[in-house]
Amino acid sequence: MYENTEQLPRALLVECDTGEYDAEASLAELYELVRSAGAEPFGALTQKRPAPDTATCVGSGMVEEIAAFCVEYAIELLIFDRELTPTQIRNLEQAVGVRVVDRTMLILDIFAANARSKEGKLQVELAQLQYLLPRLSGRGTALSRLGGGIGTRGPGETKLETDRRHIRTRIQSLQAQLDEVEKHRAQIDRRRKKDGVVTVALVGYTNAGKSTLMNRLTDAGVLAENRLFATLDPTARALKLPNGFSVMLIDTVGLVRRLPHHLVQAFRSTLEQAANADILLNICDASSKEAQVHLDVTRKLLESLGCTGTVLSVLNKCDEVPGLADLPLIGGGVRISAKTGQGIDRLLTAIEEALPVCVRRVKLLLPFTQTGLTARIRREGTVLSEEYTLSGVQLEAFIGPSLFAVCAPYLEEPETPAGGD
Repeated sequence: MYENTEQLPRALLVECDTGEYDAEASLAELYELVRSAGAEPFGALTQKRPAPDTATCVGSGMVEEIAAFCVEYAIELLIFDRELTPTQIRNLEQAVGVRVVDRTMLILDIFAANARSKEGKLQVELAQLQYLLPRLSGRGTALSRLGGGIGTRGPGETKLETDRRHIRTRIQSLQAQLDEVEKHRAQIDRRRKKDGVVTVALVGYTNAGKSTLMNRLTDAGVLAENRLFATLDPTARALKLPNGFSVMLIDTVGLVRRLPHHLVQAFRSTLEQAANADILLNICDASSKEAQVHLDVTRKLLESLGCTGTVLSVLNKCDEVPGLADLPLIGGGVRISAKTGQGIDRLLTAIEEALPVCVRRVKLLLPFTQTGLTARIRREGTVLSEEYTLSGVQLEAFIGPSLFAVCAPYLEEPETPAGGD
C-alpha cells in the first residue's frame, strides 16, 4: 500500500505474553494494524510474564532493552499489544523517551482515519472519548498535544485538558445524536420487514474481502483495499438473485480479536443491524491459517448480539489456496473467490435456499380495476413476468406477507416459498 516506507514512523511492537490468548497470532495481527494505521513495524519484542507489571506492563529489564532498541534504530513509536493504564503509558514514555500507544488506541486511531459518514464519525468520536475519559488525570498535559501521527487523530485534542465535565457533556450529545440515527434506522428496518424485504448481511473478520464481494455482486463501488478496516460505514445495495427475487445486501464493519469494548458499544446499533438480518454471510479469508478462528470470532459476536438469521459460512480467496477442498477444518463453507468470481454461482444458490419461507412466489390474475395493486406489487415485490389478457393482468412475482394478505383473492395457483419451484 505504501510506496516509500522510509517516510513512515518506525514502530516497535511489544507483546506481554501472559497466556490469556495466542500471543503469536495476536502479534501478527498487530503488524497488520500498524501498517493500516500508517506506520512501519520495524521489529517486535515479547516477554512472557504471569501478569503485566502494574507500573510498566513489562519488567524493568525489558524496559531497558526497549529503550536501547529505540535509540539504536531511531524508533519513533512504541506499540503494546494490550490495553495499558495511564500510569503505565506515562512511566514507559518517561523511561523510553518515545511515544507509547496501546492496542485500543491504535484501533481507535484507524477507525478515526477511515470513518466517512456522519454516523461513523459520531461512533468513533464517542468511542475515543469514552476511552479517554478515565485517562485524563493519568495523561495530564499529554492530552493537549497537537502533533500528528498514530494515536493523535480524532476529536478535539485541544480541549481534552479542560475537564471531565465537558467531555461527559460531549459524550451525552453524541449518544443523543446516535440514538436519533438508531431510531431512524429502526423505522427503515420495520418498513423493510413489513414490506417483506429480505436482508442479507456481509459480516466477518476485517480484510476478509467483504467489500470486494459486495462490489462483485452489486457493483456498489465500495472501497476495497488489502488492509484492515479499509471500510467502516455500512453500505446497502439491491441484489437480484438468479431466481428473480431481490434482496437487500448490507456490508458491515470488519472485526478483529479483542475488539475494544468502547468500539463494540459505539458501533452496537450498526452491528445489531447485521445481526438482525434474515441471512448472514460469515466471510473469512480461506488463505489465512487463522480462518477457523476468524469464523468463530464472528460467530461469537453475532451470538452475543442475539443473531436470529440464518448464518452461512463463506470461504473467500480460495484462488490463493491450492487443495482447499482437502482441508477438513472449514469444509462446511461455500468456497468462493470474490476477486475472480469463482464459486459466486454456488453462493447465490445457497442464498436462495436460505430465503425465509415468508417470502412467496405467486401467480396472480388481477382485474383491471386493481391497477393500484399492480403498481404496489411492482414497487414492493419482485415481478418475474407480466402479461395483459382479456381477463386482467397476469403476474408472477415474489411478495412478502403484507402483500400476500391483499393478493390472496387473486391467486391463480397455490403459492410456493421463494426458494421453491
